[in-house]
Amino acid sequence: MSALHLRAVVLPDGVHRDIWIHDGRISLEPVADAKTVFDGGYALPGLVDAHCHVGIGAEGPVELDEAATQAATDRDAGTLLIRDCGAPIDTRPLQEREDLPRIIRAGRHLALPKRYLPHLADQLEDPAELPAAVAEQAARGDGWVKLVGDWIDRSVGDLAPLWSDDVLAEAIATAHRMGARVTAHVFGEDALPGLIAAGIDCIEHGTGLTDDTIELMVQHGTALVPTLINIENFPSFAAAATRYPAYAAHITDLYARADRTVAKAIEAGIPVYAGTDAGGGIAHGLLAEEVLALYRVGMSTEQALGAASWEARTWLGWSGLEHGAPADLVCYDTDPRKDLAALRDPKRVILRGAVVR
Repeated sequence: MSALHLRAVVLPDGVHRDIWIHDGRISLEPVADAKTVFDGGYALPGLVDAHCHVGIGAEGPVELDEAATQAATDRDAGTLLIRDCGAPIDTRPLQEREDLPRIIRAGRHLALPKRYLPHLADQLEDPAELPAAVAEQAARGDGWVKLVGDWIDRSVGDLAPLWSDDVLAEAIATAHRMGARVTAHVFGEDALPGLIAAGIDCIEHGTGLTDDTIELMVQHGTALVPTLINIENFPSFAAAATRYPAYAAHITDLYARADRTVAKAIEAGIPVYAGTDAGGGIAHGLLAEEVLALYRVGMSTEQALGAASWEARTWLGWSGLEHGAPADLVCYDTDPRKDLAALRDPKRVILRGAVVR
């Protein structure tokens, strides 16, 4: 692989510098005969979609070729690191492809019968099976396990938790012993105290957060990935739930206060990261829209950029643009700190030291 060179204002430091790329790594020292591939704009560590479903389509699981197309769409939009938040297919072959984003897999969602979307989760017949199922997914994944924390319970006609507090505590402790972290889908209020108290590492969506559970997250160091562009679908969820008026009213209320809920989490200092929930109802390649949404609810431009780049990479155990780091970066002609909409139009995308756009 030939050496590359670029000259840009490098974020987050904001320093104008030369970067060389050799053998897939960043060098801050000159490399001979390097080809200049970008000059004069802005460079960020590769973007991160912290809640993405490569392998899920509008009708459920997809074939591997379509999953690869999904990942390529994210790549072309600047997303070079994906935290898979549950996939019904085995995407390990995609990890072997040099032209696709790096994927941190969480394995399959864990749920109970009729308590999640069909065909997307392992449905446990007995809630007591959760610790063993978590151990299985932790062994198969890349350091994350995904639980369904709440979903509509048809017997009550509204959102309700799936798991008891004692089962959660054992399951999450099992994952931690195996070196894995745990996250959970949660829309409503009632599942949150048990999940957070059990030591869960992250909450997805979090629209039911209250002042008390926000404080509990602060105490436990729990992260939040709010998927704001997916929350825009809540009105359609309510409209489709004609048989469950209590659920429809609940999801409508959660939607009405979602921006303020996430703003409170940000104000409290909870680590918040950008995730689109791409797959199914959300198209791939829309991370820029999620970053703009985080700004809308109260993040500064630099906070929102960090939530989708350098801060998210650190959270997931990946480096930025320091000397010797893997060369995953995205470049823009205009300064995204002045206008986050610049993220919609990357001019150069470099993955594993190769120009892919």
